[in-house]
Amino acid sequence: MRIAQIVPLHISVPPRGYGGTERVVANLTEALVQLGHDVTLFASGDSHTSAQLVPMLPEALSFNSSVDAVAYHIALLDAVYRRADEFDVIHSHLDYLTLPFISRTSTPTVITLHGRLDLPEYRRVFSAWPDANLISISLSQRTPLPDVNWIANIHHSVDVKSFPMSEQPGDYLVFVGRISPDKGPDRAIAIAKQAGIPLKIAAKVDPQDRKYFEQIVRPMLDDPLIEFLGNVGEQKKRTLMCNALALLLPIDWPEPFGMVFIEALACGTPVLTCPYGAVPEILQDGVTGYIRGTVEELAEAARQVHSISRVGCRAYAVRHFDIRRMALEYVNAYGAVTRRATFFPLTADAADAADTADVISVTSANETAPITALAPGSDSVPLRSSRQVDQRDRRDRGDRDGEAVGVNAATKTPDAAGGREQRKNAGTLPQPPQMPLMSPGADEQQVSN
Repeated sequence: MRIAQIVPLHISVPPRGYGGTERVVANLTEALVQLGHDVTLFASGDSHTSAQLVPMLPEALSFNSSVDAVAYHIALLDAVYRRADEFDVIHSHLDYLTLPFISRTSTPTVITLHGRLDLPEYRRVFSAWPDANLISISLSQRTPLPDVNWIANIHHSVDVKSFPMSEQPGDYLVFVGRISPDKGPDRAIAIAKQAGIPLKIAAKVDPQDRKYFEQIVRPMLDDPLIEFLGNVGEQKKRTLMCNALALLLPIDWPEPFGMVFIEALACGTPVLTCPYGAVPEILQDGVTGYIRGTVEELAEAARQVHSISRVGCRAYAVRHFDIRRMALEYVNAYGAVTRRATFFPLTADAADAADTADVISVTSANETAPITALAPGSDSVPLRSSRQVDQRDRRDRGDRDGEAVGVNAATKTPDAAGGREQRKNAGTLPQPPQMPLMSPGADEQQVSN
């Protein structure tokens, strides 16, 4: 399949530091290429990819307030849609800016929405394009816009194998991400102090949050338990998370997803957070860490977090958030809008016999697990993925029922394929076949060390 990926120009792909959307696009693009698809990435010229890169400007814009980024992005979209006939599907990560362009071509467009949608202006703009093919990153994200044309719900994922893991962590908590009231660094400091556990803060400070940092957060840093590291690079971030007792991120907003949560789990590091936004959807209390609502409750949870299995956290990430699953779910979504997908389920016995990398094992290698490749341009979807790890778990439990397994965006939500099928019968997309997901394995259960 010929796929165009359109990414914001603020940050290179993959990002050198902070950049959730760009990291997701990097993961997806590499996985699609390894699956044998012909992918063209429209991004900044300092990006690095196995796909064909079309540089839209020499370097990423960053978030320079003196630059009109919208103008650059409109020009980017115009350049892509002038070439629309070269692609089978256009996948945009530019949110509502994409909407006026989708009617310029018969090539279908899918738009992944990466941010919050609970502002009134979003309802107005998306209702103006009711037939746009939208993909959510969590069911929680959809809540403010229940009546738009959601075609799939696809969780972000990471290359779990590329993350280091340690079964013997250090004695500190880590806060990773962005300094803002929504992310709760002030609450994280209060939790660490109450628990009596050191806290390392690896986070950037955006201009709009500088006042909050100076007035609220900085005065709290004057404590021997608290270490402020500022913005760190990707490898240092992974090392910090790998060696941390837990990721502490007491959010106070409807987080649409939270990449850092699954990055921590990929390191085998439990997560301590609050039950807002997508958290109850993507994390499991007592398995991936603890989900609590108050400073006092999280301080107590921090003192008990050693009882969470780090191997279980890593296994949870493999099962739910590995890039092979995300890529296959996107291919299913592309197939639905282009009406050209073929699905090949993989039986339990075939999965048992397949030769797969053991991505659950402790590793520090920065390598990518192999993905079964298609011939270039093929429209088939090979369902040989991290699901094979699920089948190995089932074999170890003696539960070999020969159940066919697959990855299907439609399994995430009853309204995932067919657009507005529940609201009207006309104009719906063809729905790929339903294929059951596996039940959680024994390695995801909480164990005591």
